[in-house]
Amino acid sequence: MPGAERDEAVERGALVHRTQPGPTVSYGAIGATQAADLMQYPPPGYRPLERRSRVGHGDARFEYAWSQALSWGIQKNSGFTVKRLDEPRDTIERYVPVSFDEFGNPIAADDRDAQAMFGADGTPFVQPGDSAVLTIPVVGPFGVKAPVRVVYVVDEPNRKGFAYGTMAGHPEDGEESFVVDQRDDGSVWLTIRAFSRPATWYWWVTYPALRVAQEYYTRRYLRALSGPIDQDS
Repeated sequence: MPGAERDEAVERGALVHRTQPGPTVSYGAIGATQAADLMQYPPPGYRPLERRSRVGHGDARFEYAWSQALSWGIQKNSGFTVKRLDEPRDTIERYVPVSFDEFGNPIAADDRDAQAMFGADGTPFVQPGDSAVLTIPVVGPFGVKAPVRVVYVVDEPNRKGFAYGTMAGHPEDGEESFVVDQRDDGSVWLTIRAFSRPATWYWWVTYPALRVAQEYYTRRYLRALSGPIDQDS
């Protein structure tokens, strides 16, 4: 599928279900981190990114890795502060993004209601529509606030994760996904995919620094699930 047609499909298929007015994500191509050809045909004006790293081996590692991923563990283990925003489920927007088959063709969106998920210790996992404010460390006690909203969750037997989209106030516009999978040989991998651009003119001025920061934290993300399984989260 040509890139322009795929972008139009993303715009048509990235459905926004609104029950009451509320804040939205700050970009249009919701769910485009799922596109097989993201690196070749990112949404116009955005820079794509994809990184993949092995984080361990075996069922225990897979269980640990995806549980951490779905409870903001990647961000917390990378030095971020995560403040989840509690909102009544009937006052948030729920995003049902388009998916793509192996040939890049859009698949009809799944409009089922999100089901609450909890870990063995009662930790709630992210759901589409959940919002949070990430604080990115800068110097000492100072940090950059980055509001985000979960736009989809991946829940397959050997593949689990989620993606968030940026909201107003984030230094960038775009989307980032964190997906853990276990291969047939038992190895466990983390894949990070994203597309982004500076959100405002003053962030464009600091664009080189933003790119350095993105690469730095992406490397930290890729190491965030490799620690001891019994460590406190």
